[in-house]
Amino acid sequence: MPVELEFGLIAVSSYPGTATEPAAAPITRRLDVDAAGRDVLIVDDVLDTGGTLRRVQDELRRRPRSLKTAVLLRKRRPTPSSAAADFVGFDIDHVWVVGYGLDFDNRHRNLPYVVEFIGA
Repeated sequence: MPVELEFGLIAVSSYPGTATEPAAAPITRRLDVDAAGRDVLIVDDVLDTGGTLRRVQDELRRRPRSLKTAVLLRKRRPTPSSAAADFVGFDIDHVWVVGYGLDFDNRHRNLPYVVEFIGA
């Protein structure tokens, strides 16, 4: 039985420029599909403080049938995250990482692997 998927995009920026501590998570692009009555999976790159994930969850509380979250990387933090992910790829130390789409000030995004970023 084939599964029909529809992808939507929400853009949120928690780490502007060279920031390594999260800022407020403003939504810079709103979802362009209706989530009402649907099974929704939020996919995020890094779960750090949970602010971004929480902000997107709040935005999507428009009556989806179900709402689950998946993150590639979850940081081990001294204080727990304010949001939890249903699915986690890898747990990592509380460090800044770059590569494979993750960047520092728009640099190192093109690395074919994820690595800890040390220094500016």
